[in-house]
Amino acid sequence: MPTLRLALSQVNPSVGDLAGNADLVRSWTRQAADAGAQLVLFPEMMLTGYPVEDLVFRRSFVAASQAAVERLAADLADDGLGDLPVVVGYLDADGPPQVSGDAEPGRGARNAAALLHRGTVVARYFKHHLPNYGVFDEDRYFVSGDQLTVVRIGGVDVALTICEDLWQAGGPFAAARQAGVGLVVNINGSPYELNKDDIRLPLVRRRAAEANAVIAYVNMIGGQDELVFEGDSMIVASDGELLTRAPQFVEHLLVHDVELPAATTAPGSQNVADGMRVAHYTLDVIPPAPPGPAAAGGLIEPVADEAEVWHALVLGLRDYVNKNRFASVVLGLSGGIDSAVVAALAVDALGPDRVVGVSLPSQHSSEHSREDAADLAKRTGLDYRVEPIQPMVDAFLANLSLSGIAVENLQARVRGVILMALSNQEGHLVLTTGNKSELAVGYSTLYGDSVGGFNPIKDVWKTLVWRLAKWRNADAARRGDTAPIPENSIGKPPSAELSPGQLDSDSLPDYDVLDPILIGYVDGDLGRDGLVESGHDPAVVDKVLRLVDTAEYKRRQSAPGTKISMKAFGRDRRLPITNRWREHG
Repeated sequence: MPTLRLALSQVNPSVGDLAGNADLVRSWTRQAADAGAQLVLFPEMMLTGYPVEDLVFRRSFVAASQAAVERLAADLADDGLGDLPVVVGYLDADGPPQVSGDAEPGRGARNAAALLHRGTVVARYFKHHLPNYGVFDEDRYFVSGDQLTVVRIGGVDVALTICEDLWQAGGPFAAARQAGVGLVVNINGSPYELNKDDIRLPLVRRRAAEANAVIAYVNMIGGQDELVFEGDSMIVASDGELLTRAPQFVEHLLVHDVELPAATTAPGSQNVADGMRVAHYTLDVIPPAPPGPAAAGGLIEPVADEAEVWHALVLGLRDYVNKNRFASVVLGLSGGIDSAVVAALAVDALGPDRVVGVSLPSQHSSEHSREDAADLAKRTGLDYRVEPIQPMVDAFLANLSLSGIAVENLQARVRGVILMALSNQEGHLVLTTGNKSELAVGYSTLYGDSVGGFNPIKDVWKTLVWRLAKWRNADAARRGDTAPIPENSIGKPPSAELSPGQLDSDSLPDYDVLDPILIGYVDGDLGRDGLVESGHDPAVVDKVLRLVDTAEYKRRQSAPGTKISMKAFGRDRRLPITNRWREHG
């Protein structure tokens, strides 16, 4: 059987940076060539970054992507890498955008893969299955392809597919089986969700069985706005054996030798398989099989849930800050668990010299909270400042007649003003620190504690915030480092400290009661009856659902934050603000 040395390039592109992304392809292809690779794979939409959203509708951007892929092919040949086949994702089009008046049926923008060889684009493939759920709107942007591209490389027939093609049965993988291919390449921009790695491997195994072929699955890493991509690239044999698997959340070149069946069909033929045409191409020359022992990429086992989420949040924050060219971040340090976790994430992502933590005590701030904020700053080494807010609050109260919750909100808004002023003065990105549970029930002050440009824990339930804090401290202990989060911040009852003796439990059910209801309602779309049947107290359910439904206007104004769940607030969950439907109790 022929053997191909595959190189799966798990890299971190940036949306819109066509030149920078092309440079990544060139540098990683050089590394692959040095490792003796005979076929190199890059992720979905590698040249443009992913997702490009409404940039698809700009014909100038489409033209730039088309030109970039042609130029890249020539540049690789100029680099002395022309004989090495490279598969790279990019944005193509064979007609006007579907939203334009001159749109043509069956033509338009295409989510495409190109096979580059000897200075030219030898073959192209257009994504067949277009996801249109969750964060995906690909039916809005792209036209589905109906042709499976099969390229004979080193005596092996290799089919090209893209991301969602793997997630649905039929179509390209069924066609690949009928075409008798030995290897199916699947290039991905598959966003992270907790436990998605547990779903991905069984899915790849199902498609390997469907195609009766080896599957080479390569996924990008990196943060893009609210999405984060974790890699987890792999190669799976036709019988489902996991041959090699890459680590999560880091750039990585996965190089592995794979024995593949020799091609048997006549090259250049076309037929119809599972509703798709099959187009065959042949590469006459590829790099020779390298001497020496076989390349083995190894098997990296996925990490525990808390470690996985922590790495996702760190990467999402780091890339949001760096790709948007912020020099530093600033956040309020209350001494509580949420701000402590956000501060630790920021220090892990950026280093302590790029993180400013500000204690903003009022007359209701307890001494232990002030001490806990200072303790965290000492543990992490971040730039720590204290800005008492009471004189400013008193100045407002001397000119406004306020009481009750209005005074509580005033304190939060004064804090927001101070953080935004520091942002304007010194150029920091303000991080807000509200968790998903608070966001769900509207337990925040608009233009107060919700102020900020990015929220690292926006998609993290409160109970998970505690678990993350404990994991991070335990991880530090295992490595012999200082635990970043004070134990007092983890152990004390949560409180906004905006009035004497205030606790979150004064307004909300305990979080171990609240979070399961929210997870069922928000993530699972259960109605009231379903939640009650699941064992939740009807009166508590009614209260929680009322809070969630009436807080939609607040969530619509919230900062972006890294998605780590199956249904994050934002593009994942789209509900009208003006909405009279209620789950009746």
